[in-house]
Amino acid sequence: MKDVSSLHLVHVVRQYRPSIGGLEDFVASLAARQRDRFARVTVVTCDRVFRGGDGTRLPARETIEGIEVVRLPSHLSTRYPVTPGVFSAIRGADLVHVHAIDFFFDALAFARPFQGIPLVATTHGGFFHSGNAGGLKTLWFNTLTRLSAMAYRGLACCSQSDYERFATIAPGTVRLIENGVDLEKLGDAGSRKPTRSIVTIGRLSTNKRIDRLIDAMAELAPRHPDWRLDIIGTPFDWSAQDVRAMIARHGLEDRVALHVRPSDADMRALLGQASLFASASVYEGFGIALIEAMSAGLVPVVEANAAFTAFAARHEGIRLTGYSDAVVAADALEAAHAGLQHAPEATREAMMAVAAGYSWESTAKRYEDFYSGALSREAAPR
Repeated sequence: MKDVSSLHLVHVVRQYRPSIGGLEDFVASLAARQRDRFARVTVVTCDRVFRGGDGTRLPARETIEGIEVVRLPSHLSTRYPVTPGVFSAIRGADLVHVHAIDFFFDALAFARPFQGIPLVATTHGGFFHSGNAGGLKTLWFNTLTRLSAMAYRGLACCSQSDYERFATIAPGTVRLIENGVDLEKLGDAGSRKPTRSIVTIGRLSTNKRIDRLIDAMAELAPRHPDWRLDIIGTPFDWSAQDVRAMIARHGLEDRVALHVRPSDADMRALLGQASLFASASVYEGFGIALIEAMSAGLVPVVEANAAFTAFAARHEGIRLTGYSDAVVAADALEAAHAGLQHAPEATREAMMAVAAGYSWESTAKRYEDFYSGALSREAAPR
């Protein structure tokens, strides 16, 4: 195994702190566990917050929690941000770790013959986060993404569904490394007695289908006065005003509350009143929020998308449903609450035990092994 302690590692990701989201949290958490293991760790990213920001250009260089951050101007789409400065920004790196499948993934692949720096990537769901333009995405994936993948010495897939998809275009380099989760942030925070309080956590993006979750609450509300939903999220495709308008249309202002970017302490307080976690998301690259909620002891009642279905097949206690039918989803939430009545403490402990298998320490070690294998592997032909 190749020693990594003398290497300059560069992470390349389109969004990083102060932007808030799953991709940003993943890179920050991984880099935090690498800064003392590598000679130098740098994050290269774009110089503005794409969603929820005011458009202000961020400092070109900054050190955040001991990690050097280099920010570059980008152009055109926020999902495919053309950032030509990345080629000079990675000079001197011993290994470049690209996050997600976007401009950086393709551009660095085609530049590899000229720069010669070993490349690895994490898929983070690719670009299949919704059903929009599905045919075009599939064509792109099977042509340009397939060609780009040839330049990478390793592709880390953060879910079983990602692994199965990318194995079709890069069978020799894919490896399943599921995301690490900060288990301390919400660990053991959930209510110790069964309640009819539900929490959902995530960006307010269209694929999360917050609208369907609110529809399910409209069905639940007349069944019992104690049903409540707390939405913890960050504006993305939908603004806070959009979501509050959805709540108002159903007359659920006294049952459903939106909490935008609460502190960790406030999140723990919200989860302390809850027993259930809900997600109507039609697509997940992995589902960090699901693991965080389970670490708190909450029972998940989630959409039967590919990632959640694969997860439920390996772990007992995850309830799958279809939020496209509000009655079906409401019945599933009621059944989950009823099931808690029989063994609330044992159920809570079982949820936390599942989450314990996804600690960041074990994930960081798997990535170090992944890097060593990639650095020992022959480079793809130029």
